[in-house]
Amino acid sequence: MFRTALRNVLAHKARLMMTALAVLLGVAFVSGTLVFSDTVGEAVKKASAKSFKDVAVSVQATSGDAPPIPENGKNRTTLLTDKLADQVRALPGVTAVHANVSGRATVADKENQPIGNDWQNVATNYQPGPGGKDSRYPLVQGRGPASAGEMALDEGAAEKGGLKVGDTVRFATDGPALHKKLVGIVHSEDPQVTAGGSLALFDTATAQKLFVHPGQYDELVVAAKPGTDEKALTAAVEKLLPKDRATATSGAALAAEQAKMVEMSNQAMSKTLLVFAGIALFVGVFIIANTFTMLISQRSREIALMRAIGASRRQVVRSVLAEAGLLGLVSSVVGFALGTGIAVTMRAVLNANGAGFPDGPLVISPNAVLSALGVGVLVTVLAAWLPSRKAAKIAPVEALNTVDAAPKLRGLVVRNTIGAVITGLGVAIMLYVSTQKTAEDMMTPMAGSALTLVGVIVLAPLLSRPLVSLAGKVTTRVFGISGKLAKENALRNPRRTAATASALMIGLTLITGMTVVGVSGQRASDEMAAQGLTADYQVSTANFRGLDPELTKQAAKLPGVQAAVPLRSAAFETDGGSGYGSVTGTDLAHLDKVTDLTFVSGSLDAVRDGGVAVSRSRAEKLHWKTGETHEVGFFTGTEKKEKARLKVAAVYEDNATIGDLFGSTALVDPHVKPLKDEKVLVKTANGPDAGMEKEISKALGDSPLLKVQDKDALRKENAGSIDTVLNMVYGLLGMAVVIAVVGVVNTLAMSVFERTREIGMLRAIGLARSGIKQMVRLESVVISLFGAVLGIGVGVFLAWAGGKMTASSMPTYEMILPWDRLGIFLAIALVVGVLAAAWPARRAARLNMLESIGAQ
Repeated sequence: MFRTALRNVLAHKARLMMTALAVLLGVAFVSGTLVFSDTVGEAVKKASAKSFKDVAVSVQATSGDAPPIPENGKNRTTLLTDKLADQVRALPGVTAVHANVSGRATVADKENQPIGNDWQNVATNYQPGPGGKDSRYPLVQGRGPASAGEMALDEGAAEKGGLKVGDTVRFATDGPALHKKLVGIVHSEDPQVTAGGSLALFDTATAQKLFVHPGQYDELVVAAKPGTDEKALTAAVEKLLPKDRATATSGAALAAEQAKMVEMSNQAMSKTLLVFAGIALFVGVFIIANTFTMLISQRSREIALMRAIGASRRQVVRSVLAEAGLLGLVSSVVGFALGTGIAVTMRAVLNANGAGFPDGPLVISPNAVLSALGVGVLVTVLAAWLPSRKAAKIAPVEALNTVDAAPKLRGLVVRNTIGAVITGLGVAIMLYVSTQKTAEDMMTPMAGSALTLVGVIVLAPLLSRPLVSLAGKVTTRVFGISGKLAKENALRNPRRTAATASALMIGLTLITGMTVVGVSGQRASDEMAAQGLTADYQVSTANFRGLDPELTKQAAKLPGVQAAVPLRSAAFETDGGSGYGSVTGTDLAHLDKVTDLTFVSGSLDAVRDGGVAVSRSRAEKLHWKTGETHEVGFFTGTEKKEKARLKVAAVYEDNATIGDLFGSTALVDPHVKPLKDEKVLVKTANGPDAGMEKEISKALGDSPLLKVQDKDALRKENAGSIDTVLNMVYGLLGMAVVIAVVGVVNTLAMSVFERTREIGMLRAIGLARSGIKQMVRLESVVISLFGAVLGIGVGVFLAWAGGKMTASSMPTYEMILPWDRLGIFLAIALVVGVLAAAWPARRAARLNMLESIGAQ
């Protein structure tokens, strides 16, 4: 039977090629993901480990029980001093101590645009050794910074910013723009920097002045003599440290912790990609099952003959499964090779676009090989299991048939009943989900979506009749007999049509659902960004650390500025811990100039008398009413909370600009440390103007961290992030759609083979070759459009039900149907149908008339 299975694989190479392609693509997605994540993870891990190569002990400053320390700023105080560094140097076994100052510095390019993301923009001190160079940062050009007016940059940041040695560099830590001369360019292997960030180096005194205080450090890196016991040295260092204000960690522990973090990050990325790979393989299941079902139907006489000469049912099942296993194994091997190529290409492309993955060899782990091959073979065998059982039921007497009869189709009553139950359960769950006000429980909507999708797949044969018949009326009217034949062919075997269309349906369901939710969320986000905003500009910082209130006052004095209203907030807990909130402190005298407030009760004047105003939704959640006074505890960064009493002076309609609660700055300021304006709303006399935007930016320090945005800019910023996510989803789901196209091609090609005699008869009675081609093309189009209509319909329903939960965090959310994109999806399905039919249609038209009529 094994030899029979091998012969069948070799005998039906052309028919199985498309099935092999579906498995191959799915495995390529899986293997590409695994190899890519292993390669990048190992490279990052080695790069991280390299930075700990000469680290025996790392001493890091902590805040302990002190008030919260701003991550970046001149007020940051640590207890790591020169005196402590000297004490550590005096310990036995210590060869050197690097005293590091760390912070964040955002460098501007020639267009005053920030380079990299703030959390990746590292700043530290350059510490020259005996040779005048810092071994951690090899010089590429120039020299290291040696005075207050100098700095050095990593080569990536210098290249992105178009900066060269001798240029004046504009940068910011957390305040106005600063200027220093670029005296050197260095190479860095810090993963944060190579992944798209930047590295700014200053001499030690300058770094201390920027980020801490003179004589203070953030970290002491201890190097030890070979053979020194790291644990013992770490314990010795710990005895010197101020209690609860610094920690000592061995280099080995740091490297292990870093490796664990890299692994966790790598796993998160792998899991995300593998979800989409799983979707692609799930789509491939329909193609594999469809192919084997058609092959068994075409080989029914052969299988019956095997049964007649003594093959048992179990042997027939094993034969089909062995055939599937061989096909899966060969396809998986080729797919793994393709996936490895995809991983190499993906890494190169992402690096070319600024991903900054560290260099390293290609990593092909045994786990990746076994997982990819195992998944490919397992999926193929499982997909062929039901067709193999169908093959085993073929009676030996069928070998005596002398006439090829159309295979007898089983009834759909049981299948339709099961499908109706599953679909009904899924729809019921999604209707329940649509009534939920929070998005905390994600398992319920995921289960409901899966059940709905599976139910529709099971019901697809039943749904195919009305939908294909409707499409057939159009094709018959427009294309005549070719259109009618296409409709009849599509309806001839509802199971086959449904399986072919379902592969396309799955991809379009997910794409449609994500598109509807994304576009609706984008619209809601746009409305929220401008909700209640009557100011001409919103000023904020890219690092979310806020603005100096003194700069806000300077902006308010600019000619043409009617008001510059600061927004700063303090978080609190209600008495007894029953609720939480955040109150925004603002300039109540000018607030009505920058936002449109609608009061339900109370008034702005009442708030000016010392109370707070609460949004309607927050008042309902906290059960607060106008006129009441409530005790709250403001968070201070420690376990102790600052008690205060808030008098509710007004309730207003929800307003995204001002938040849930607001009061005077005098109320909030005692609880905000350090005092910063999170946003500034600017109202001008003549509306938005490019000149005024520059003046405001200049008044606020002209920092590369500043974002001075009008309403259109705020909308574009929101739209850009959502479009990026959608484009990623389209790209990742594209593989599933490609596999679905392969399925359509496969079904049509095998259908043409199955109908060889019929096509010969049609040619004999006068249907031209062009008519045959048109018939096959239209059949393909009808199947593709059927899958598209089902996919778009189910996707819209799931987006509607699931999107309801979004309203809990986005009150302006309302489902929007992007008709233009939905139209594009239908057009893509139409194109898919035409392209998928190209080869089968050509093959059908080229069949010899007489040979086709005599085919068995």
